[in-house]
Parts: sequence; C-alpha cells; structure tokens
Amino acid sequence: MDRTLRVVLAEDSVLLRDGLIGLLGRCGHEVVAAVGDAEALIGAVEEHTPDIVVTDVRMPPGFQDEGLHAAVRLRERRPTLPVLVLSQYVQRAYAAELLDSGDGTGVGYLLKDRVGQVEEFVDALAEVAAGGTVVDPEVVRQLLRHRRDPLERLSPREREVLALIAEGRSNGAIARELVVSEAAVGKHIGSILTKLDLPPATETHRRVLAVLAYLRA
Repeated sequence: MDRTLRVVLAEDSVLLRDGLIGLLGRCGHEVVAAVGDAEALIGAVEEHTPDIVVTDVRMPPGFQDEGLHAAVRLRERRPTLPVLVLSQYVQRAYAAELLDSGDGTGVGYLLKDRVGQVEEFVDALAEVAAGGTVVDPEVVRQLLRHRRDPLERLSPREREVLALIAEGRSNGAIARELVVSEAAVGKHIGSILTKLDLPPATETHRRVLAVLAYLRA
C-alpha cells in the first residue's frame, strides 16, 4: 500500500461499522471517525478533514437516503472531497447527483452484496481517494435506464396530444385539432400521465409536469 488514508466512516449497523473499522485498520488506514447518522457524518468531516468518506445510503432517522444526501451536500461544499458510497441500494436521484458533483472525479458507488473480495473494496477505496471514479455496473445500468428519454414510451398520437398541451390547448381544442372526441383526448392524457410516472397531484399540476418532461426531452 502506498498511502495511509484518514477515513470518516458512516454506517448505522454497529456490526458492519466495527467490521469496516477493523478491515481498514488491518489494511493500514486510519478511521478518524465512525458515525451512525448523516448529521454526525457532516460534523465529523468538518472536524477531521479526512482523505475520504465512506458512507451508507439509508441511515437514521428516516432510513431513506440520508447518507447519500449528506454525501452530496459535502461534495457541494468540498467538490474535491473523495466519497465512496457502500450500500445495498441504488438511490437513483442522489446517486446521479453525486456522480455529477465536482468534476466527476474522486467518487464511487459500490453495492455491498456485489463486492466479492476484500481486495476489491480496498482497491476501490484507494482509487477513489486518488481522484478516480469507481461505480458498480449495476448502478450504471439503473442510472442509464432511469435517464432514458421519458417520452419514448408514448405512442405517436400521445406525443401529438402532449405537444398540443405544451402549446396551452384545452382538451376541446386538442379534440378539434386532431378530429377526435374529447373523451378520446382525456384517455390519451390519462395514458400520458401514467406512462411518465408522474407523482399524484391535481390534473392541472400533472399536466404542467408532463409539459416539463416534453420540453426537457
């Protein structure tokens, strides 16, 4: 090993946290802080200025995306801070934001169940600390699948309807333009909203979200 790394570790599982502390120590690295929640992670980084952060995704209090969100916040403050996410889950929104942060270097995202050997993890740690990027292939697949053109699932007719919605047309005006009934337009709109996976909201708000998806595509 060429370099001893000062590591801040964030993992809510006490057993796994202690195991990682022991592993990193045996490999010659120093865990300067080991914490179990996202706010403590941010505080530990401020206090210790580590060479690298290793964090889980789901942590107290909500066990949703606290660890990953904290990592994104840390990279916003310190774009060159190396961060290695080690998790069971792919949290797509913040994963993409983390991998896009800074200049895209010094960042990694590994899935716990897919790290086959200790050497693989230790090598990834060193690579990220040196400014490299290490991403599990499954994370890449999920992000690419998520980043597809959201409109590709729409039929040609549904694209026509969405384009007219984007122009501010009412259902009646769309029906007249396409020479169909308003009921048919309503069905097309319902299908569009479903295919775009828009969150529950009023129909007016969902129409706005659909237009934004159309404009971004």
